Amino acid sequence: MAGDKYYIVSDKVIPEVFKKVLEVKESLLTGKYKDISEATKNTGISRSTFYKYKDYIFPMAEGINSKKITLVVLLSHEAGTLSKVLDCIAFNKGNILTISQDIPINMAANVTITIDIANMTKDIKHLVNTLRLLQNVISVKVLAME
Repeated sequence: MAGDKYYIVSDKVIPEVFKKVLEVKESLLTGKYKDISEATKNTGISRSTFYKYKDYIFPMAEGINSKKITLVVLLSHEAGTLSKVLDCIAFNKGNILTISQDIPINMAANVTITIDIANMTKDIKHLVNTLRLLQNVISVKVLAME
């Protein structure tokens, strides 16, 4: 797909067949239907139509809608501390993309965490403040946002 051009188009103007291809993809992802044959039959398109377009249409959330934030968290070297940080991020609907943890020095370790925040229901400030309140979290800094 090198050299392809991409467009953002309202669903009000795209052909119905593209909407149905997206519907099939979503129903397979969620497990609503067990296979492509069942999904295409219940959606009202042929399997060949699905295969023809499936690699060329995506909901915005699968591509450019993603937002990321990288946090640097300084943790006390206590069992379960990182687990509590990750649970807090998950509770706030953040999706962990990467984690890099340094070796503890002087009973503290830096952890760099990159999070997909596209589905978070609260803002970043809330997440950072919540993380700062966790036991054994020494500091939380925002390193980068995309």
